[in-house]
Amino acid sequence: MLPVATRPLLVLHALLDKAQALGDTPAGNRKIVNVIGGSFGGERLRGRILPGGGDWALTRPDGVLLLDVRLTLQTDDGALVYVRYEGMRHGPTEVMARLAAGKPVDPGEMYFRIQPRFETSDSRYLWLNRLLAVGVGERLPDGPRYHVHEVL
Repeated sequence: MLPVATRPLLVLHALLDKAQALGDTPAGNRKIVNVIGGSFGGERLRGRILPGGGDWALTRPDGVLLLDVRLTLQTDDGALVYVRYEGMRHGPTEVMARLAAGKPVDPGEMYFRIQPRFETSDSRYLWLNRLLAVGVGERLPDGPRYHVHEVL
C-alpha cells in the first residue's frame, strides 16, 4: 500500500449566523446556516472569509451531520478564492449532546472531517485549483475551525 503524505495548508475559522431550522424533511433534519465572516491563514495564504457563504447541513437518522458548505475567501493581497467543502461530524451520543448544548468538546472525542476544493482565477493562486485537501474540525462557540492539509 502506498503512503499518503500531507502538509499544512491553512486554518479556517468560520463565523456563523443563527441557523435556519427547516426540521425533519424526507432527506433528514435540515438546517441552513449563513456564514457571516471569519478568517483563514497558513504559510502560503491568509485572509478573511467574506459574508454570504453558507452551510446546507443535514442530520441523517443515524445522527451523522453532513456538511455542504460554500464560501468566498479573500486573501490579504486581494485575491478571491471560492471554496466548497463537504464533510461529516459524528460521535458518541453524550458527546454530541454536549456539543448541541454549547459546551466545549475536545476534537478527539468526535469525528469531524471535511474535503475542501478550491477555485480561483488569480494567477498567484492557480496552484489551489490543482490540489486535494482534507481538514479536521473543531467546534468553537462562534463557529467551526478547520485544520486543512494539502494532500501531496
